[in-house]
Amino acid sequence: MTLASVITIDGPSGAGKGTVCARLAAELGWHLLDSGALYRLTGLAAHKQGLSLANESAVAAVAATLPVRFEPTSDGVRVILSGDDVTREIRTEEVGSMASQVAALPAVRAALLQRQRDFQQAPGLIADGRDMGTVVFPNADVKIFLTASAEERGQRRYKQLIEKGFSASLPALIEDIRTRDERDSNRAVAPLKPAQDAYEIDSTSMSIEEVCQTVLRLVQKAGLI
Repeated sequence: MTLASVITIDGPSGAGKGTVCARLAAELGWHLLDSGALYRLTGLAAHKQGLSLANESAVAAVAATLPVRFEPTSDGVRVILSGDDVTREIRTEEVGSMASQVAALPAVRAALLQRQRDFQQAPGLIADGRDMGTVVFPNADVKIFLTASAEERGQRRYKQLIEKGFSASLPALIEDIRTRDERDSNRAVAPLKPAQDAYEIDSTSMSIEEVCQTVLRLVQKAGLI
């Protein structure tokens, strides 16, 4: 059986992966995987079922059959869990805490690895994450590593927060991004790094439209469209 084509887009937080992936999925009519949301979704789904988040086998069973789909929208991704739109709910501090609890469970990590691979269905998949091209889909047809300077990512995050009515400190945001990059790049399991055969795109001085066009050219070159 020939597996459906996969395009992986990895990179640090704030590089524009989510928006680029959503636009590509909409343009190509392909499935979309926002891997970063899966631990939050697992924690939330287990909580909704009244399970203890310390019950590893029960939470892993939830992770293995997570009834989730990701729908591309004009400004990102809509997350649907068991038919309910939980896009905003999974971004709360409470669900973030649940995510960190379930992410520490090896059986949950193993279940979610398989659950991510289950998204590989016709006509194709756009996978957004940090280890999509290195760990989850090592045989992906096109691998992208999307990055931008810490200053640029801090500016983007600052703009988002201000537009949403939150107060923010730009220097603190940039420092936080640098710290997270350092931690993610040096962790023992699935460190944040480009796959050996990935195309690296620096979006610091590019618009989202320019990044999308660059990726589409690579997809065309690979003969996928």
